[in-house]
Order: sequence, then C-alpha cells, then structure tokens
Amino acid sequence: MRAVGVKDYGATPELLDVPKPAAGPGQLLVRVEAAGINPVDAIIASGASGSSGRPPLPLVMGVDFAGRVEAVGQGVTRYAVGDPVFGRAAGTYAEYVVVDETGPLSPAPDAVELKTAAALPTAGLTALGVLDAAGVRGGESLLLIGAAGGVGTFLTQLASARDARVVAVTRGDESVRLGLFGAAVTIDATAEDVAGRVRREEYPEGVDVLVDLVSQDAEAFEANKELVHDGGVAVSTRGATREHGKVQSGVEELAFRMQPSAELLAELVKEVDEGTLRVFVEEEVPLEQAPQAVARIQHGGARGKTIVKP
Repeated sequence: MRAVGVKDYGATPELLDVPKPAAGPGQLLVRVEAAGINPVDAIIASGASGSSGRPPLPLVMGVDFAGRVEAVGQGVTRYAVGDPVFGRAAGTYAEYVVVDETGPLSPAPDAVELKTAAALPTAGLTALGVLDAAGVRGGESLLLIGAAGGVGTFLTQLASARDARVVAVTRGDESVRLGLFGAAVTIDATAEDVAGRVRREEYPEGVDVLVDLVSQDAEAFEANKELVHDGGVAVSTRGATREHGKVQSGVEELAFRMQPSAELLAELVKEVDEGTLRVFVEEEVPLEQAPQAVARIQHGGARGKTIVKP
C-alpha cells in the first residue's frame, strides 16, 4: 500500500510502498479516509520521541486518523465492518492502519464529515486535557500563547464554552477568526508588546491561567509566567517546565502530557455533536504532498489543521 514516512531517522519524508497490514486478535483494520498532521509527527520520525524506544524502520508517519472499519480481528465486539471511526494509532499517513479495539478509538462524530474528524484527536485531546489540568471551570481569565494553531483554536472554543475569558496571542492578525472561536481579545505579537498590553489594558494584576503552546525553553516560559498572578496556574505543552505541580514564584507550574483514551475521545465527540466545538480544516492535501505539508508546519508556515487524503 502507499504510505508516507522515512527510511531512516531524521530523513526527509517520502512516498513509500509498504505491506498492507492485517488485523490481529482484538484489532481492527481501518481504511484511512484522512490523517491529521501534527508537529509531533516529525519529532517521532526523527527518532527523538521519548523514552519508549525508537519505532522500527521504515517508519510510516502520522498518529491521527479517521476512516471506516474494513476488517475485524478475533474477539472484536465493539465495532463492525463499515463503522466510521477516528482516533490515534501509529502510522496513519497510509491507505490502511491497524488499531487496537481497546485503544484511543471512538465512533466518529455525526456533525462533521468523516475526513474532518481526522483533525481532532491529538489537538482536541490536548486542548481538553489542558483545560482539565488547569482546573478551568468558568469565569477564569486565560492567556493563550500560540492560539492560531490546531490546539489553540480548539482550546479557545472549549475555554470560551466554559465561560473563561480568553486572551489569544498569535503571530499575525487573527482577530476575526479567533473572535469567531470565542476569544475575548486577540493580540498580534508581531505588532505590539504582549506583556505591555496584558499589564496595561487587560489584567494589571495578572491572569488566572497561562497556557503556553509555543515556548520550548524555560526563559521564554518564565517571561510569560510573569503575567500570571500569585495563586494562578501556568501550563506548558512544549516541555518548557519540568516542575509539574510545584509552585514557583507563587504560580503553580504544570508540564502537560496528553494521555489519549477512548473515554476522552468520546468527550470530544460530544462537544462536536452538541456544537460546542467546531472543526475547521485549513488545508487538505493528497498523500504525495504530505512531506511538504509537514515541512510547513515544522517551520511555522501553517495555521489551523491540515489533513492528508490517501
């Protein structure tokens, strides 16, 4: 089957011809309708994805998918051939993917096209998990750094639905788009001083919650954390803090790590089907153009979500 991946860690992604997988006991074979592109895809392909060990080569990229069940293995009871599903699995930039029935898998939402559901898993689960970890329940002020991407747009919507007041920081004028997603204020970091604007016009005493989706070093994260009042919470999704749960300078720091599950995917489905969470795909590319799309996301040249159509 056709797929996109790398033949060596850190190599340039390319179109590959790999064997079509088969569903084993407790597994489903899914014909991929679309795969979602995430920054983590390139990290995994580089071989630097963490302590779980490097995946074997050649490595088919991608972790998000939506599609229809083509075959089920022995013992599968929750799904049948033809069911529309979405979730996370290894190697989704391909025509087919095998997933565990008990893994991060769910029936697809009814309110969006099946291919659109591929944009949801990683970004949606991250947004949902960050809000829960930070204890956002309603009425909080939330400063969101990196609001224009997939996680940021989902987080803006979910936070606004919880009656949080979102101050969205972007690079470029995204005020109209993020306003539609529920942001109360949008700040273009290329046009004005973010810290000055927040302190001067928005929250002189500091915000309740900082969510930093961008900073990868402690210095940048610390600078943003200064905009949080004592007793507030600062969340990093990029490893800028390792002091998870500790209070530093009066602010609790959280190093967020997503834990995908079928239960959390079901929560996302509920948000989508009830109209709380709208899923917009900014770009749809064929499988052979996936390497270029990955490069754009790596270099900050994309916004929103991009999906790959095998």
